[in-house]
Amino acid sequence: MRTHNTVALSVLAGVAIGGLAVQGLHAQAKLKAYSVSELEIADIKADEAYIPLARKAIADAHGRPLRTALGRVVHIEGAAAPKTAAIVEWDSLDDAVAFYKSKAWTDLAPQREKAYKAVRRYVVETEK
Repeated sequence: MRTHNTVALSVLAGVAIGGLAVQGLHAQAKLKAYSVSELEIADIKADEAYIPLARKAIADAHGRPLRTALGRVVHIEGAAAPKTAAIVEWDSLDDAVAFYKSKAWTDLAPQREKAYKAVRRYVVETEK
């Protein structure tokens, strides 16, 4: 009887470990993504008021702002660099796209339009 218990516990432990491994592999399969917004500030005061609202909406959607919105942008090569760039890390490209199509984002449009003009906004997915 003791051997049966040992075998049963071993099988159960193997199933549990296998399940955790599969779950871990699925989590790793998601590729991170970064949204990049190239901006021209229209009104610095409006922008300073808007940034905390945008950061909260992004955080509520599980994005992680890299706090680049008021940082310096330095041109290295190619077309001229934007005056300002905001970068946000997302768990996946789908999460980023969903946020930019969300009610939370569209509700911020009036404040955003006072604060800055978006030159370009795009999402970049990382490699495996």
